Amino acid sequence: MSKRKKGKKDSFTKRFKQNLLQFLTNNESQAYNYKQLAFQLNIVDDYNRGQLKKLLENLVHSKQIKEVSRGKFKITHQSHYYEGILDVTLTGRAFFMCDELEKDIYIPSRNLNHGLHGDTVRVYSYQRQRSSHRQEGDVVEIIKRAKTNFVGTLQLHKNHGFVVPDNKRMYADFFISIKNINKAKDGEKVAVEMLDWPENSKNPFGKIIDVLGKPGDHDTEIHSILFDYDLPYKFPKQVEEDAAKLPIEITKKEIAKRRDMRKVLTFTIDPKDARDFDDALSYQILPNGNYEIGIHIADVSHYVHIDSDLEEEAYKRATSVYLVDRVVPMLPEVLSNNVCSLRPNEEKLTFSAIFEIDKNAKVRNQWFGRTIIYSDARFAYEEAQEIIENNEEGRRLNLTIPKEISLSGEAYEVDKKVGEAVLKLDVLAKKLRKNRMSSGAITFDRTEVRFDLNKDNEPIGIQFKYSKDANKLIEEFMLLANRKVAEFIGKKKDGMPSKNTFVYRIHDEPNVEKLATLQEIIGKFGYSIDTRSIETLSKSLNQLLADVKDTPEQNMIETLTIRSMSKAVYTTQNIGHYGLSFDYYSHFTSPIRRYPDVMTHRLLQHYLDGKNSPQVALYEEKCKHSSDREQLATKAERDSIKYMQVKYMQAHLHEEFEGVISGITEWSLFVELTENMCEGMVRIKDIKEDFFIFDEQEYAIIGQSTKKKYRLGDTVQISVKSADLKKKQLDFTLL
Repeated sequence: MSKRKKGKKDSFTKRFKQNLLQFLTNNESQAYNYKQLAFQLNIVDDYNRGQLKKLLENLVHSKQIKEVSRGKFKITHQSHYYEGILDVTLTGRAFFMCDELEKDIYIPSRNLNHGLHGDTVRVYSYQRQRSSHRQEGDVVEIIKRAKTNFVGTLQLHKNHGFVVPDNKRMYADFFISIKNINKAKDGEKVAVEMLDWPENSKNPFGKIIDVLGKPGDHDTEIHSILFDYDLPYKFPKQVEEDAAKLPIEITKKEIAKRRDMRKVLTFTIDPKDARDFDDALSYQILPNGNYEIGIHIADVSHYVHIDSDLEEEAYKRATSVYLVDRVVPMLPEVLSNNVCSLRPNEEKLTFSAIFEIDKNAKVRNQWFGRTIIYSDARFAYEEAQEIIENNEEGRRLNLTIPKEISLSGEAYEVDKKVGEAVLKLDVLAKKLRKNRMSSGAITFDRTEVRFDLNKDNEPIGIQFKYSKDANKLIEEFMLLANRKVAEFIGKKKDGMPSKNTFVYRIHDEPNVEKLATLQEIIGKFGYSIDTRSIETLSKSLNQLLADVKDTPEQNMIETLTIRSMSKAVYTTQNIGHYGLSFDYYSHFTSPIRRYPDVMTHRLLQHYLDGKNSPQVALYEEKCKHSSDREQLATKAERDSIKYMQVKYMQAHLHEEFEGVISGITEWSLFVELTENMCEGMVRIKDIKEDFFIFDEQEYAIIGQSTKKKYRLGDTVQISVKSADLKKKQLDFTLL
């Protein structure tokens, strides 16, 4: 009982303080005595007037307010107030991030004032009384909620319910009145909308807006992931109907507006399970001995018009989402897999970048515009790789594709002209790549994990996907098109930047502090990077990635290296792309799955038509939206992989595996299994051989008695303790 009273008292004092600071902030030019403040705060009893006096003394001591004359108080200068973003940890504490500040401000959980992870908030910053080194802060105002919809499990009582959020950064359960239960049943996973969070309430009030299903069921969990990141898994009826009504016949009038490429050898190379094909390559040898290479991209903007429902939905989604078991497309299937898709043996409308390239892979001429093509063949990456690996220029070609890797399941012979084109494009792609690397580009040839799923979407095996020559062939020509389109719009003939509004894909230089942390960690493994200049850094990062290849610490160091990089984003303000070492770079080659590419197509045609530059503000807003949606999609994709890893490991409980320590915190070791790249957690308190203490400087835990160390990158043996699908968490026991 006493605890409850203390809790209520603390809650009242906290609101008291927040209301006082807010009032003084709103009236920063005025000074008030305690009687005036008591009146403004509606304090009428003697006890609370006494509490107000104590609070004023404390706030003066912590320098949040100042006594400007005897008994009169003002808010401390507004430079202590900042607007920024909250980063709430899993423990309920938080950090406040703001561009004006060199370091993040620590926000104790008691000072969050109902602020949630990702919210835009106003914070009052002050120096902690017990330490002169640490800045702390109070959330004084929530400016904008990052999200108001959440996923959780319903706990139903007689006259109300609580929804326990899946996301542990959401530190309070939702109170649901009986009228807002929406026929959900106890224990079901639901989507809840936050309606209100009264000052004096521990819990936000919400209403259930969707019943997702039974926890643990496959579709329930996948839909929960999508909903949690505000990623819709079905299209509005009107959008589906509009897509179905689109005219798909290619008229003679439309063909007359375009460059006709139907008689030029053209083909696609894509993943085996791809259903949408948004890029194709054409190839022909010119009379002067050079090569004409066409990069042909689905002309989505021909079908998706501005101010249409299709456009609105494509912009809202901004990207396709690639989960383990499905693709959630940006465009309805009739467009993404049919009308726009560059399927074999069909005529298609395209937007193209066509280059004359010499034998050294130097671009001699270029052309951009709308085209019509006919795709002569479709290859899976494995089929194209078979051609590349078994043939060399100047030798008799072996163009048989075995049935094991054939898309049709039957062995077949590749047309000689197509085979020769694939081989020549591979040679040119390798020269393009060599030129790019010599200019300072950084290459991450990361291994991807793919799950083998049965008809019920149960994981029955894991495969590693490696980037081979066929993948790199497509990559290099897509990079070439993206770079040259950006240069065409963004650079004047004299080499100076143009003032034309355009959508760039930029990548800033790495953060100095993150590089220092990376150096500290890799130094313990005997590696180093050279940060003296941008050139030496790029070279040494490539050397590092080459040196760690096929070592136990490879994936961990590659991950840490990627984290030391800045995030690539879309913007109208070009600063170049550090990782690719391009001064100009855009996204032009995937409009079926990326909205920025649609914007790029429209702007390119706008300038080809000789029109003036449109206003930059609208496009900058769209770039910001696209970058944000891309990050949400990436997080959802990671969550789906984590979910499937846990599901896969349920069949391997108590089995032993070798792994590498991939992360260390005060409470846990994270171990990535060598065999399948699944990552799980070992709780430090469960390691019985000694009492282990986390040493942040060593990136290790150290036994208090034995001095035994478990360090980042160490190889260990574990057994699988548990696999919790609800939490998407693997727990390991250290052996």
